[in-house]
Amino acid sequence: MYILSRSYTLLSLIFFLCLLSCEPKPVIPPRVTNNSEISNQIISREGIPLLKSGDIVLRSGTGPDSYILSRFNKRDKTYSHCGIVMIENGYPFVYHSIGGEDNPDERLRRDSASLFFSPRYNSGMAIVRYDIDGKHIRALDSVVCSYYKSRPRFDLKFDLATDDKLYCAEFVYKALSKAMNDTGYIKTSFALGRRYVGVDDLFLNPHCRILWKVAFK
Repeated sequence: MYILSRSYTLLSLIFFLCLLSCEPKPVIPPRVTNNSEISNQIISREGIPLLKSGDIVLRSGTGPDSYILSRFNKRDKTYSHCGIVMIENGYPFVYHSIGGEDNPDERLRRDSASLFFSPRYNSGMAIVRYDIDGKHIRALDSVVCSYYKSRPRFDLKFDLATDDKLYCAEFVYKALSKAMNDTGYIKTSFALGRRYVGVDDLFLNPHCRILWKVAFK
């Protein structure tokens, strides 16, 4: 589960609160039954064999923090987190930037797809596939590996202008932009005098399509 860090700056909090725009508060679903948990686990595993290097994976959490992060999206507020898939020794791993109590050092993570796809604290998942060729997928792999070596911390200021810290959508956006050698490859969003990347910017663009998605019971 994503837990908002106490170290968020006042600016970031104001930014998020403004983006809420007086929308209704989220309803936290009750603990699911054992049968539903088993069903969700089976459903989540169905997406893993579909994964290929270069895919972008999305997920939506069930907590109020994920709700706030999803308000960052201007067009589609379904998903609150994202990562990049790379197949390594025949198995898919997800590289993603996340902060909070689940990731105390707040550095870029490399998790197995089964861990990332866990339905335990998530209400849904999706796989996004870009129309990029093998050459650019290899370039993306190189960029992702380079980021993972430096392991930047999570960007609590959500500042797109800096590269030493990255939030989840920023990491995906910058990795794809570098791999494609095109800073305009993915269009960004703008609100309250600042430019940023929402999770929806990563899948609502002409370069990709949603390959698979699921809403857990």
